[in-house]
Amino acid sequence: MSHANAPLTKEGRRRLCERVDAGRPRAHVAAEAGISRQSLSKWHARWRAEGEAGLADRSSRPGTSPRRVAEKIADRIEQIRRSRKLGPARIGAELRSEGIAISDTGVHRVLVRRGISRLRDLDRPTGERMRAQRYERDRPGELVHVDVKKLGKIRPGGGWRIHGRGSAQDKANHKGCRVGYDYVHVAVDDRSRLAFVEVLPDEKGATCAGFLTRAGAFFATFGIAIERVMSDNAFAYRKSTAFRDAVAALGAEQRFIKPHCPWTNCETSAALLRVV
Repeated sequence: MSHANAPLTKEGRRRLCERVDAGRPRAHVAAEAGISRQSLSKWHARWRAEGEAGLADRSSRPGTSPRRVAEKIADRIEQIRRSRKLGPARIGAELRSEGIAISDTGVHRVLVRRGISRLRDLDRPTGERMRAQRYERDRPGELVHVDVKKLGKIRPGGGWRIHGRGSAQDKANHKGCRVGYDYVHVAVDDRSRLAFVEVLPDEKGATCAGFLTRAGAFFATFGIAIERVMSDNAFAYRKSTAFRDAVAALGAEQRFIKPHCPWTNCETSAALLRVV
């Protein structure tokens, strides 16, 4: 970010305009500043007309947009979207059948402009736009999110992208000598955002149970006792006896997110992105 006295900020433009007012030729002042004479003329004209306020940056948005979709048509697009949950292609086809000339791209632009381009942002029964709310538990340990990220390993010495096609690394890959995956296990406290992460060889129930036990011990060193554990509906979390026993050993309650709603477990998703 530039500082307040940098050239061609509001202060720099004022200095150039004052030089022109003092009688210096515009071409010379512009050359000394490393800008075009036309640019200096523009700023000087604004300086003369509006004073220092005219030297502030202005939006590059055009004053008028003749090809922009009329508000009446945009209202119709929004009404169809909210009431019937149709996508841009089907909305565009319906409008064209009504004699309104508009492209699917134009419909999409309207949906984006009005903040309803994603169906997940709309309440299914009412069609009203839902506001994203950042929830947070009242105390540390009240809810801990857990999840796993599966990452492909890189062959020792680098993969074929480093060594090229036809290299020993590339041939080994085609022979079926797979190097497998790493599994990044993450536990995040909902209140404090304190995270515990381990890279483990699999995501089986016993592995997840051991990770949770170690996560509980880690949080305990900070005085945090886990009360609830939230996870997705993966087999290891829902069906594993070992994982259920690990939750019980912590004296905690097990919770699951609603099926097909991974954003409910968003704290671990954010932590995984930072880890990766």
